[in-house]
Formats: sequence, C-alpha cells, structure tokens
Amino acid sequence: MYMPFRLSSSPSLPPFESYQMSQLATPRGARATGSQAELPPTLPLVRLIAMPADANPNGDIFGGWLLSQMDLAGGSLATQRARGRCATVAVDGMVFHEPVFVGDEVSCYGEMVKTGRTSMTVRVEAWRRHLPSDEVRKVTQAVFTYVAIGEDRRPRPLPPPT
Repeated sequence: MYMPFRLSSSPSLPPFESYQMSQLATPRGARATGSQAELPPTLPLVRLIAMPADANPNGDIFGGWLLSQMDLAGGSLATQRARGRCATVAVDGMVFHEPVFVGDEVSCYGEMVKTGRTSMTVRVEAWRRHLPSDEVRKVTQAVFTYVAIGEDRRPRPLPPPT
C-alpha cells in the first residue's frame, strides 16, 4: 500500500487510497470533456503551468517536456515505495492524444501497478486544464518502470510494504 511521503515529525496520515480529490485538489468547476475518462480520484503527484520556454515556435509544448514531468511524478511515487533512490529503466506505450499549450495547467497522476523484487511499475496520466474555460482533458498516459538503487548504484531489493 502506498503511503504519502512525510517527515518523521509529520502527523500520521491515512493511506493514499483514502484520499479523495477535494475542491482544493480539483479546480473550481473543472470538468472532463469529450470521450475522456474521469479525472483520477487521487491528488496529482505533479501540478504546474506550461510556460513559453517549454514550447516550440507554434506554442505547442514539447512532448519531451511532458514526458519529463510524468517521469518526475512516477519517480516520486517509486521513491516513496522504495524508501530511497530509484532509476527509470523503461517507458512503455506513450501516445499523445492532444497537444498542451502555453498557459495550460498540467497535472500528472500516478498509481503503482505492480512491484517485483527490485522493480516497480507505475502508470502515469497527464491531464491539462485550459485556465480560461476550466476544461480538463487527458493528454497522454504511459507505464514507467523504476528500479530501487542502493548506495553502490546497483539494484537493491524493495523493502516490505508498510
């Protein structure tokens, strides 16, 4: 079971599965549109605004920038499960359904799909919110594989789940 990262002085928090998106987590009036699935029922792992430095001359955000944000989100989840350093070893099945534009709010949601002896598989979805209209759409998703890394920079076994 995934537990949110907390410092040792933090109060005890309920398991991740018990978190529901609140008005603070879901922008006011935000709605998924089109043939899109519903927003994930968890808090985003990463949320940021796409900036001009992240775009091509046409104002579309580079796919590599979005991939890196998704990797950061999935890596955060993997690092918490591994209770230490992790490395990305694979990304599978990434398809861009829609562009992201300068000024869009990008949120990345993730879930642990499975764990092995040293590896973790995390599914990450990226959603964009057009700020003026509050329209929310899923942009892409991918499956990331991470490996827990020891101090010697070699794979290490995952600790037992807490």
